Amino acid sequence: MSSKSKVNVLLVDDHPENLLALEGILEGLGQNLVRATSGAQALKCLLNQDFAVILLDVQMPDMDGFETATLIRQRERSLYTPIIFLTAFSTSDSMVERGYSLGAVDYLFKPLQPEILKSKVMAFIDLYLKSALIERQAQELAAVNAELRKSEEKFRSLSACSPIGIFLTDLNGNCTYSNPSHQRIFGLGEASILGQGWAEVIHPEDRERVINNWYKILKLGEEYNGEYRIVTPDGIERWISAHSSPMRSEHNNIIGHVATIEDITARKQAEAEHIELIRAQAARQEAEAANRLKDEFLAVLSHELRTPLNSILGWAKLLKRQKFDEKNIARGLEIVERNALLQTQLINDILDVSRIMRGKLRLNMTPVNLESLVLQTVNAAGVEAEAKKLKLECTIEPFPEILTEIHSDISYSSSYIVTGDINRLQQIIGNLLSNALKFTPAHGSVKVKLSLDQNSQEGDSIPKVKIEVSDTGIGIAADFLPHVFDRFRQADGSTTRSHSGLGLGLAIVRHLIEMHGGSVSAVSSGLNQGSTFTVKLPLRASSNHIPSSMSQQTISQSIVSQQVISAPIDKQNDVDQVYLNQDIQSVNLINFDLKVTN
Repeated sequence: MSSKSKVNVLLVDDHPENLLALEGILEGLGQNLVRATSGAQALKCLLNQDFAVILLDVQMPDMDGFETATLIRQRERSLYTPIIFLTAFSTSDSMVERGYSLGAVDYLFKPLQPEILKSKVMAFIDLYLKSALIERQAQELAAVNAELRKSEEKFRSLSACSPIGIFLTDLNGNCTYSNPSHQRIFGLGEASILGQGWAEVIHPEDRERVINNWYKILKLGEEYNGEYRIVTPDGIERWISAHSSPMRSEHNNIIGHVATIEDITARKQAEAEHIELIRAQAARQEAEAANRLKDEFLAVLSHELRTPLNSILGWAKLLKRQKFDEKNIARGLEIVERNALLQTQLINDILDVSRIMRGKLRLNMTPVNLESLVLQTVNAAGVEAEAKKLKLECTIEPFPEILTEIHSDISYSSSYIVTGDINRLQQIIGNLLSNALKFTPAHGSVKVKLSLDQNSQEGDSIPKVKIEVSDTGIGIAADFLPHVFDRFRQADGSTTRSHSGLGLGLAIVRHLIEMHGGSVSAVSSGLNQGSTFTVKLPLRASSNHIPSSMSQQTISQSIVSQQVISAPIDKQNDVDQVYLNQDIQSVNLINFDLKVTN
């Protein structure tokens, strides 16, 4: 009922003219005025209506005002309805006291003063309206509380039977409610888990991370999602997934957090088993692939070892059983020698791989002049290149004099000197060159270039020497390029059969280069697009100034005036023999590498 709603005012008097007079005085109040000409009629009105105030005449026939008031007070509905007695006769104090004892709130004498009557009636009307408002608010509050209790009971019932842990916290992160599943997962009773007790069972390795994240979201009022481990009091380790969201008031203020906890131990175990299964499958597939490669390698090995051996045995029998002239004898011996050397090289490759796999390969490190070594190796390959009608070129870029100026604390010889095993470096260069000649068809070209690595001047503390062997041959397929330096890997069987080889040469090359502190890479645009192999080796400081620390000033200036020199392969080059301890062997000694493309 709003403050503007009309309320009932009961007027009781046995004289109609008095009732009319009362109405005249009170009609300006704008309320609902109800007439009753007797006590009985007044009681009847009170059966179905509520009144803000009752104006009751004392002197009435049959049932006077006091008797009527007595009956009004006996009814629950009108027990507290205010009664103002009206009388036209002078009464004693005892009469007034009787009226108040029956529940009267006031006693007015006729003739009535209109303003006083209106103010008294209006006061009770206001009181009635306020009481009605309070009662209505109390009813609404009771309804809200009842709904809240119902909702809370529903939440607790759902929470109690939920397999997922649920808990509530205050603004400080203290647990204020924990459902049975939360207690079961954490292995704690309700008394132990409330407050900060839940944090005590977090796994020691996860505790700092989880608590830091938890207090961070409390501070920022954000949601939390995380996975961590707990260790229950009886030692059971569990993985759990936690999710929390802030709870907000009707004014959008955070009043706490609600969180869920799920035991994901089984899922984590399944994931770990799945990962382990994948690893096992990958390892099995890798082992199967390795076994296939080994089987293929053994088949190739059998073929490659038998081929020269058959030639040797065949000519040995011919020379033993038949008489030949000197020309055929020389030819037979040359074939026997060539195949014996080839078989020796095959065996050496196998031994090298064995030493590499066992970590037994050793280097005899000395200063080596790469310019001399490259020129001699290229010249030695000239015969094979000419036989295949290939154009073989060798380019030696001038050694930059500016190098020694940039590295003021380090002195470098004016030539391409590295520290290495001369036999192994010869093997590296010869192997790459032999591959290029082997896989380049007639009328193609093979180029060898020796230079200082431009990139090393910008980023490396030690300058690098770069050897590039490029050809116009059969190239390398894109899918095989990442495996070109793997052991036992060959592009396909047709290449193996047509060019021979064990698939070990480039694997040996890579390992030898890495043992020298260098690197090797291969580039090809694809099949029939040729290929380029690049070797980078650290340059050696001059013998009269070998630094105690290898941390040297980076070369920052580009090398200028680089004029290319061409070294014809059929010319006897005047090379420096100071750092060489043996002659370069013939091309047949180094022609032993694997096939690198289809």
